[in-house]
Amino acid sequence: MDIDPIWANDGAHLPDWFVDALAVPREEGFVTVEGAEVHYLRWGDRAKPGILMAHGFLAHARCWAFIAPFLAADYHVVAYDLAGMGDSDARVGIDGDGRGREMIAVAEATGLFDGAEPPVIIGHSFGAGVAVTAMTIAAERFAGAIICDLMIMRPEALAAYWRGGRGSPGSGDPNKPASRYPDYPTARARYVLAPPQPAGEPFLMDYMAYHSLRRDGDAWTWKFSPAVFARGNSADEWMTMGRRVAAAPGRLAIVYGEHSALFGRDSAAYLRELGAGTIPIVAVPNARHHLMLDEPIAFATGLRSILALWRSAR
Repeated sequence: MDIDPIWANDGAHLPDWFVDALAVPREEGFVTVEGAEVHYLRWGDRAKPGILMAHGFLAHARCWAFIAPFLAADYHVVAYDLAGMGDSDARVGIDGDGRGREMIAVAEATGLFDGAEPPVIIGHSFGAGVAVTAMTIAAERFAGAIICDLMIMRPEALAAYWRGGRGSPGSGDPNKPASRYPDYPTARARYVLAPPQPAGEPFLMDYMAYHSLRRDGDAWTWKFSPAVFARGNSADEWMTMGRRVAAAPGRLAIVYGEHSALFGRDSAAYLRELGAGTIPIVAVPNARHHLMLDEPIAFATGLRSILALWRSAR
């Protein structure tokens, strides 16, 4: 159950919109991609236009579980756990291109390419970077991609960000053993967001934390595999992200948190200078990087608006 007493107690503090969203019918299952099991959630009518949703680094598909229901009346929505995160199998050595191919394969395996219209990708942070790669590989198979708070900065601004001791999405030590905690409260206390920020809706932080953990005998541990850190997370990958987005084929839109540490007004200006003048860039007021935890209703409304405009243009 998504609403478990371990994190929600009696649930009396949870707002109606959240409870109602989680009550929207959905399917949960696995598809096999290159021999690995990939966990997904599905909402809506398969005959309707498709949406594929990808989460941020070390997160999981349930970050969309209270957003996707706002789209499910009009779309066939699939959210999946990236390899080695959530409930999906780890794939040792998967690189950026491999994750892009995996995204395309998940769309195939879940039937998103079977509809009358090509699907749209919605990716957040690290998942948005995967979306850019998928579009670069096979833009003709998608109706577009909505890039949500992907880290894009001018090279000099990014260098200053790193000098401040902060890392990029995908950073970590693949050789560090998985942490184990004696009980859930101890594990929950170690759950933090990256980059660090408070959550605008604290109960959503509790929800995300609970579904980032699993029981392991008498202990609790993280769902993600340390193998996800064994990737070429080079500085050049992030230094060139703005150029990659500006050059990406197909239709793109960008949604970001007004107070995000990873994308701001200067990021938008930088993309314009790189030639991305036709990409709509929309700020969600009061939100930081983790838009769905800060302003979930406003975020969902922004997504719905972009999707509706794109469909009308078709």
